Amino acid sequence: MKQFKEYLNRISKIEDATFNELQKCFKPIKLRKNQFFAREEEYSKQIGFLKKGIVRAFFLNQEGKEYNKQFFVAPSIIGAYTSLITKQPNKIAQQALTDCQILVADFSKIEALYDEFHDLERLGRKIAEFYFLEKEQKEIEMALLDADKRYLILRERFPTIETIIPQYYIASYLGISPTQLSRIRRKMQQS
Repeated sequence: MKQFKEYLNRISKIEDATFNELQKCFKPIKLRKNQFFAREEEYSKQIGFLKKGIVRAFFLNQEGKEYNKQFFVAPSIIGAYTSLITKQPNKIAQQALTDCQILVADFSKIEALYDEFHDLERLGRKIAEFYFLEKEQKEIEMALLDADKRYLILRERFPTIETIIPQYYIASYLGISPTQLSRIRRKMQQS
């Protein structure tokens, strides 16, 4: 739990009493590579702290083509946030790309603590703000930057990810084909 507490305190300071109550909500689980943390069209109820591993958030279009929306590299908060907030079925699946260690809690138990622990409520708001800003940044990058620049940003954001996960996941995240990614990587190795 020490890693979890340190991670949360980097986002927004929480009191020891708050953390003592919060940690009671969480239990450790292991997610094997390719297992799902959240599935499309299911109602999500859990949020997690990814202690170890990599999880991808993705969706399928009508033709069944996958689009990788986000990578969560430990340490990170994971969960189908839109489904948790709206109480509607999830549209974006979350799948383990490696074996993962996760602390999991029912989101409703955390929400129930907000009235009593305002520092926890502030932490929840700051996490939501962070993911909103991250989403907006990715949208701007996809619209305004060429694939080479998006690839460089990915390498900066996730320095080791290329050695761990398949290249077609990375290509999908960048909005390009695996062939285009190979060309970009080859060009950068030559320069």
